Amino acid sequence: MSTPARHGRLLSSQTAVLALALVTLTSLADLRAQPAGAPAASSAAAPLTAVPRGKDDDLKVYEADGRIARGREAMARMQGADLVLWLAGNQFFAMDEVIGTFRKQHPTWRVGVITLPPGLILEAIKAGGWTHESIAYPGRPDVYASVNLGHLRALKAAGLMESHLVYMRNEMQIIVAPGNPKGVRGIVDLARDDVRTSMPNPVNEGIMQFYARGVFERRGLWDRISGGRECVACQATPNTWFTEVHHRETPVRIREGLSDAGIVWKTEALEALREGARVEAVELPPEDSRRDEVAYVAGPLTGSPRRAAADAYLRFLASPAGQEAYARFGFVAAGPEDLRLRQIP
Repeated sequence: MSTPARHGRLLSSQTAVLALALVTLTSLADLRAQPAGAPAASSAAAPLTAVPRGKDDDLKVYEADGRIARGREAMARMQGADLVLWLAGNQFFAMDEVIGTFRKQHPTWRVGVITLPPGLILEAIKAGGWTHESIAYPGRPDVYASVNLGHLRALKAAGLMESHLVYMRNEMQIIVAPGNPKGVRGIVDLARDDVRTSMPNPVNEGIMQFYARGVFERRGLWDRISGGRECVACQATPNTWFTEVHHRETPVRIREGLSDAGIVWKTEALEALREGARVEAVELPPEDSRRDEVAYVAGPLTGSPRRAAADAYLRFLASPAGQEAYARFGFVAAGPEDLRLRQIP
């Protein structure tokens, strides 16, 4: 083959390689340009956080016409909403009332809500979204709420959040079977050999991470309760079961005779009773209920494309209407200083 011919073929090959590279770069740019909530293959480069199976009722979009989309439909619509809230799951039962009250002020707004354990939501925010039923849904919320400032500090360190407010308070209780057949009266009884417990998992449930574990450690009971394990949906010891997603699984385990007692929020106990669960609540003294320490905190995500809506929701939380909506479910109102938006320390 002549030299010019060889050069021509070489130039053609180089051109093809360059063209392929250009197409690849263009495809990547197109992918990055997709709306934040657009479904994509779950094999995307960034590992997103998986929504636990069977939790479609924790994924909602409140439509402008009053309809509520759930599950896959909600995830597909989430980032196209006028406001997106990812909230600690232990307020799931209040959200229809809370969002309904909020939407009286903004009746045309579509509001997306996810109520899962705050540690799991924190993972999803850092990862940049969720996977649900093998579909990826990139995006972040406009407002994140947890049960402890520690999660918000982690977002501040990541450059994702700057300010917050305390919008309500709560306390821990023990729930038991009707009549309290095991005679559980306090925290120390949960470590007895004859008491089978259902406990919030220490991996992503804020109630255990920030509150209950500290009580057990102070009393020298944590190793006995946990068996040295930090796991999800597991039999940590012969007597301790750690829940999979929510400690609201505990009333079900007690009803089914799988557990005798468990730590929950007071509001969870009230909701279980409202729903007809056959359980009773055991009140704890302040040092064990942590009633003087528990603070539900919320703040706007930096860079939110819907920041004005996020600010409107935070103002609602601090208003009498927002406080009353939560109070209907047993949550304790926050004080005036709590409700002031301020920098995360």
